[in-house]
Amino acid sequence: MPNIKFIKEKQEVVAADGANLRFKALENGIDLYTFMGKMMNCGGYGQCGTCIVEVVEGAENLSPRTPVEQQKLKKRPANYRLACQTMVNGPVSVVTKPKPGEKVEYEANVFQQTSSAPESAAPSAESRLSSEDSDLASAEPIASGSSDSETGDADSSPGKLETV
Repeated sequence: MPNIKFIKEKQEVVAADGANLRFKALENGIDLYTFMGKMMNCGGYGQCGTCIVEVVEGAENLSPRTPVEQQKLKKRPANYRLACQTMVNGPVSVVTKPKPGEKVEYEANVFQQTSSAPESAAPSAESRLSSEDSDLASAEPIASGSSDSETGDADSSPGKLETV
């Protein structure tokens, strides 16, 4: 299983062979996008170029550049990739949101290792229901008047209180 090191975030993620770099980053809380990229990204289809990463180590462990990447990254260095188009097949270290001329230094032993969120980490149906019940219990009452069924007009007389 390959490890993906996100240098700026000082985080290491374990991934299966052939895992999509963008998917693994987002799944583990790694922010790939700049402010504008968050609003304008294409959702992983390689059309916007906002999920760009710089590969520092392990470029040989990544899938080759796709035709989409060739087009979008033609003016960028060869070690720049679109995370959405990149499959990981071995250990790799990347810099998210790279800036031209920026040098990011890192120490190999300062990474926090995480694995993909296991399915058991997702809230169970019971815990979701109990949190919904507690939300209902803490809701403030609102007044509801009776309404005229033909006109849909609510009368102004106070009605019984309901919780929402």
